[in-house]
Amino acid sequence: MTPESFVVTEPCIAAIDGGGSKTLLVVLRADGTIADIQQTGGTNPFDQPLWRERLTGLLKTLSPSTQAVGLGLAGYGESATLCARQEDAVSESLGQIPYSLTNDVDMACSAAFGGEPGVLVLSGTGSMAWASDGRGQHCRVGGWGSLFGDEGSAYQIGRDALTLLTHILDGRNSQDVAFLEPFSQAMGLPSDPTLCTPALLEWYGNLEHPRSAVAALARHVSTLAENGCTPAATLLEAAATELATHIRAARSQMPGVDLPWSYAGGTLQSPFLRNAIAAQCGAPVSPHLPPIGGGLMTAARQAGWAPDASWITSLSRTLAAAEYGS
Repeated sequence: MTPESFVVTEPCIAAIDGGGSKTLLVVLRADGTIADIQQTGGTNPFDQPLWRERLTGLLKTLSPSTQAVGLGLAGYGESATLCARQEDAVSESLGQIPYSLTNDVDMACSAAFGGEPGVLVLSGTGSMAWASDGRGQHCRVGGWGSLFGDEGSAYQIGRDALTLLTHILDGRNSQDVAFLEPFSQAMGLPSDPTLCTPALLEWYGNLEHPRSAVAALARHVSTLAENGCTPAATLLEAAATELATHIRAARSQMPGVDLPWSYAGGTLQSPFLRNAIAAQCGAPVSPHLPPIGGGLMTAARQAGWAPDASWITSLSRTLAAAEYGS
């Protein structure tokens, strides 16, 4: 639906999953059916200049019949100044509609475990782990941003892939030349080194949003690794080790609780990457709900609904059928 055509008169709740690369809005009717789904660009205030316009643009499409809204926003809780700006943007847009606001990874953790204890490792444009004991205690690991963090993220995988490519092109790496042809072709670049070098620099010089563009390269690395490209597999195994370190650190901060781990984010849609982490941390638990489900659970409670196990199972099926993406 478009903002112009969206009219809901019956009671409903809504949730927003505001990530670094995209922001998702889902509106749910009381009967469990989806009234609206909308998506826009990233709303992380640390690196998205249009974050406020995108966020408020979605919120202003909500009907007055909306009973509650659950929001998980990238960057929330990481800077007092930016938190205040995020809170202002939400409160000004929603008016009298009740809402809850938390970090997007906190919301994803609640969704993955249905509110039960666990460690959620998220790898999308950035990376972070969030652990909860299910009783209100939580901790976070990572999430420091691309300048000095985000290990195991799509951005780091993409950047490492570009580094490997340049080392092959200028002769610093002669062992991983098998990476050159498939990766350059995946990027739409010529595989001939004499042509690839200027084409790569041209690609770089025309980037409008470098962080997102570099992060998008991770999916090529994943595909190549799945297809048996050894250098690509090495890149993903290194990312897996970083993410496994996140999980172990989060578990160590919750002593006395045997925490399972689960996953969220586009990067961890890669079976190769998940299996590489599992080799170090044990098999993951499949998420009960995608991240947006955590916001819907919170909004349901706030609206006085009963989001029990049966409700969560039904919501999981509804969101999966909608195929909106993770």
